[in-house]
Amino acid sequence: MKKVLAGIGILSLMVLGACGQGESAEDEMKTVGALQFVEHESLDDSYKGFVRGLKEEGFIDGETVKIDYHNAQGSQDNLKSISEKMVKSDPDLMLGVTTVAGQSLLTATTDIPIVVTCVTDLKEAKLVKSYDKPGGNVTGTTNMSPVAKQIKLLLSIVPDAKKVGIMYNSGEINSKIQADLAIEALEKAGVEPVVRTVTSTNDVQQVSQTVADEVDGIYLPTDNTFASAKTLVGDVMKEKKVPLVAGAINDAKEAGIATIGINYEELGAQTGRMAAKILRGEATPADMPVEESENLEFFVNEEMCEALGIDPASIKNPEE
Repeated sequence: MKKVLAGIGILSLMVLGACGQGESAEDEMKTVGALQFVEHESLDDSYKGFVRGLKEEGFIDGETVKIDYHNAQGSQDNLKSISEKMVKSDPDLMLGVTTVAGQSLLTATTDIPIVVTCVTDLKEAKLVKSYDKPGGNVTGTTNMSPVAKQIKLLLSIVPDAKKVGIMYNSGEINSKIQADLAIEALEKAGVEPVVRTVTSTNDVQQVSQTVADEVDGIYLPTDNTFASAKTLVGDVMKEKKVPLVAGAINDAKEAGIATIGINYEELGAQTGRMAAKILRGEATPADMPVEESENLEFFVNEEMCEALGIDPASIKNPEE
């Protein structure tokens, strides 16, 4: 009898042990790989928001999720090597901050779920088949600027403008998309667009000076190259007394006079909440629609207004 009871006791311990192992596997900490193309305020804010968005959904870095963050420092070679290394680590989900970061991750894997943010046009970038039904392993948020509204704002500041400059990096597809929309809006308003492009931050100051000498106002799309050198752009605008409307609020804080733009930290948080649904198994990238920013903000740079001799109170949101 004692042998029988002992056998039952051992069996019970084995069952309990197996149950414990099952719970451990089920509660295993999730892993997220994060890849950011370059360091500048808008992208940094987006990543910060992403971490916050996950936290709001119960995925706390270091406690219930492990986030492995990497910055490619603007290098395509770094993007490739980091992406390949990240895929080998087999995370539960990956984040790509910017178009090229998302493309690099997608090139490395079509199996691991990917969410992206700070991407102007996910379909044009061949990250998704459609916004409503992405169809693959990628979904996320778009940071498409309200270009027509921003051009309308610029023309309200310089109503007699004959020429408006547009500056961007020719290698950034997201910037070209916005530039084309700006050209369309300017031509519709009877204003001549003056387009100049750069290939690196080394060209930014010279191109900014050249364009400022030719035009009455400038439109600057969201562009990683110009964002990385926005202080230089701002110095030129102050020197030349030329109003610039930027695609991003963070760029307008340094280089512009005003904008109607996206709050990048909130956009990142929105992306984090999407990622949480995927991590919980409630959705897949293939079926999760791409989301746009949930709100826009109107911003006026009073310091730039003072430098240009413009009353900040005279700048109104043309949409109100």
